[in-house]
Formats: sequence, C-alpha cells, structure tokens
Amino acid sequence: MPHLQHTALIQKYNIPGPRYTSYPTVPFWNKEGIKERDWEDTVKRSFNESNTQEGISLYIHMPYCESLCTFCACHKHITKNHSIEDEYIETVLKEWKLYIDILEDKPRIREIHLGGGTPTFFSSKNLKRMIDGIFEYATKCDVYDFSFEAHPNETTEHQLQTLFDLGFNRTSFGIQDYDPIVQKAINRHQTFETVERIHGLSTKIGYGSISHDIIFGLPHQNKDNIKTTIANTVKLRPDRIAYYSYAHVPWIKGVGQRGFDENDLPKDEYKRELYELGKKLFFEAGYEEIGMDHFSLPTDSLYKAMKSKKLHRNFMGYTAGKTHLMIGLGMSSISDSWYSFAQNEKRVEDYVNRVNEGKIPIFRGHLLTDEDLVVRKHILNLMCNLETSWEDESMKLKNIDEILERLQEMKEDNLIEIYENRLVVKEKSRMFVRNICMAFDLKLAKAKPEGRIFSMTI
Repeated sequence: MPHLQHTALIQKYNIPGPRYTSYPTVPFWNKEGIKERDWEDTVKRSFNESNTQEGISLYIHMPYCESLCTFCACHKHITKNHSIEDEYIETVLKEWKLYIDILEDKPRIREIHLGGGTPTFFSSKNLKRMIDGIFEYATKCDVYDFSFEAHPNETTEHQLQTLFDLGFNRTSFGIQDYDPIVQKAINRHQTFETVERIHGLSTKIGYGSISHDIIFGLPHQNKDNIKTTIANTVKLRPDRIAYYSYAHVPWIKGVGQRGFDENDLPKDEYKRELYELGKKLFFEAGYEEIGMDHFSLPTDSLYKAMKSKKLHRNFMGYTAGKTHLMIGLGMSSISDSWYSFAQNEKRVEDYVNRVNEGKIPIFRGHLLTDEDLVVRKHILNLMCNLETSWEDESMKLKNIDEILERLQEMKEDNLIEIYENRLVVKEKSRMFVRNICMAFDLKLAKAKPEGRIFSMTI
C-alpha cells in the first residue's frame, strides 16, 4: 500500500481527541464520582509510598483575571476588584490544612505551580502570605521546581522578587502572538517591549528557567505574523517554549471563545503549516523538541529529563520530575494521587463554601482500576518517550490485540513501528501522538462519543 502524503495524513488524522494530561480523560471518569473516603485513602497511600523519596507536587489555581482573553479555555473569574484576594488566599490555606490533617507525616514539596487565571493578579503581600502558609506545615525537597504563570502586563518587579525570595525558580509568560490584529481578536494586548522588560527583570533577579507560551491557529494568524512572533521570542532566548495548538471548544466554554468569527481561524493543513514553520524556526535557533508542543534549550531541565527518560506529564503539562502525589488547591484544581483523580468545585462561591464547611471541595473524581493504571502507563510512555512496551508482565493488557488492530492503519501509513512487544512512534510522526494514544484509550473506544467533547488533534 503506498504511503499517504503529508497533507493527506493530516486530513485523515485531524479528528477530535484528548490531550492526555490524564488517563482516563475527564469526560470518562466514573459517572458516580469518587467517595471521599476512597480519595483520602489513595492520597495517604501515595503519600506514604513516596514522600520520603520524591516528595509531592502542589498545583494552586488562582482564577482571577482583569480582562477576558477570548482564546482561553481555563476556569477563570473576570474582575478588577482586588479586595477578593484575601478571602481566596485564606480559603486555599484552609484547604491545605484539610490535607495536612489527612497526611501522616510532614510533606516534602518538590514542585509547586501557580496557574490560572492570572497568578500575578494577586499582590506580592498575598502571594507571600499563601506560600508562607503552605510551608508552615511542609518543607522543601533538596531539589525542587517552583513555577508560576504570569501575564507580562500585570507582573511587577516586586512580585518577581517576592516569589524568587520564596524559592520560585521558573516563570512562564503568556505571549500567544505579537501581531496587533491577532491580539485584538483574542483581547490580549501586550507589546514586545513589555515582554522584553519583564523577561529581562526575571533574568536579572535570577530565575533559572523562563518559558514563553505561544499559540498557533489563532484568528487572523498567518505565516508572516508567526515569523515575527517567533523572531521576537528567540531574541529573548527563553529556556522553554510551549507552542500550543489553539483548542477551539466554544461548545464547552461558551461566550469566551466566540469573540471572533470561526472563518477567521486558520484551517487544517494551513494551521499545521504554521506549526511546521514554527518548529523549523525553533530548530534553527537551537531549540530541541520535547514531547508534544514543547521546545527547550539543551541546557534546560526539561530537555535533560527527556534524554534521561524521566520526563513526566500531568495536569500541569510536561514536567522534569515525577511525583506520585499531586495535590490541587483552589477552585477547579485537579489532584492526582496516581491511583485516583479529584477535581475541586468549579465556581469560586461553591469552592469557598465547601472548604468553610471543613470538607475537601471535590465535585467529581475517578478511582482508577488495575486496567486503568496499565493503560495510563502506556499513554504516559507514548506522550513522554514516544514509545511503549508490554514485554513486562505488569504492562500486559488483555485488550492488546484489539489495540494493535486499531494501530494497524497507522503502521501502514508509516507513522509507527510495531515489534513483538513494543511500539515506537517515528520522529516525523510526533504530530500524530494523540491519535496513537487514542488506540490505547479503552474508555474512549468503549464509549464511542457521538458529540464533540475534544479539540482537534492536529
């Protein structure tokens, strides 16, 4: 059978599919949710298995933004009222104390990530209050990675210095695109000069890793403005670059993603050409490709983790280190005990009320079966290492023949190599890794969803 051309492959495999920051993916979690006792038991189990060796991770969701970016699919709350900061920080610290009461020893924290929303919406005083409150009951691991997302327009030198003094060593700036027409469409206005200033301040203060986030597939984007955005980006030489595909999911996020006409979005093959152009420009600037949609300099810990096969992927994206237990604090945060997932209430008011009742504010979750855990490992291997194996008894699946049958067409299209007990994704096929993971996704195969619940894979 002749191999399909690049364009035909993109048209064939550009279908709705998960991003696989978890398995099972959220739409296929148990409909009945997770019992509070089961969640607490798996948290304790994971903590006891790993705290002394690898420590734990914290993700803290800080949902407030002063304005709405129309590309954003995050859980956020738009306001200019900064008086709400105090109650939110107080609630996060109350929630943390609920977890401290569950754990049987003092946690050692390896990773903290502040996400949002806009974490730098919060004042330096409140950021310090929150992190000091976290470490009232915890210690840092000898090697740790503390990071936060920042809006260049809303981040001050004082905030950068405060977080650095608290142990934060990495920051991520949301750039998206420098073109004024694109910025107007997505309601995200920031100049290169603003980014250059805040990036320079971060370097001067001593941040060891600086990341820039860029999105391709935004309304009105073309090759010329992608070239300009990337040229500006590589001038500043960030250690990491996330080059995300715009996920157009207005049926989930409502009005926020209907701030422009869908005809303004780059389509299919042209959108992929924007990615390939960006990838080429990153390579020319000395960056290495990491997993899916990420690039880093060879000096960065993310690249070193990939080379040593220690790269990990979770709800925070790709990370350079793995912890068994990741506790999510704040409205809508997702926690991962390895054996189960739990997501917090998605409305600030519901989140605050539940915590004030003395309850961990879970509104849905999933307790993984033995089969789920094996599939999860295979998908992690593919997303992080572009290969997986079922030679070891612990990695065998009774459905492997069914999975291999689903993969046969991709093998015929020269995207993967399948050996007796191993699968390898070809380097040229990185763009199809989500499709390859979908073949292993037993929940997806069983459910056969009829409606759109995921963004397009390519």
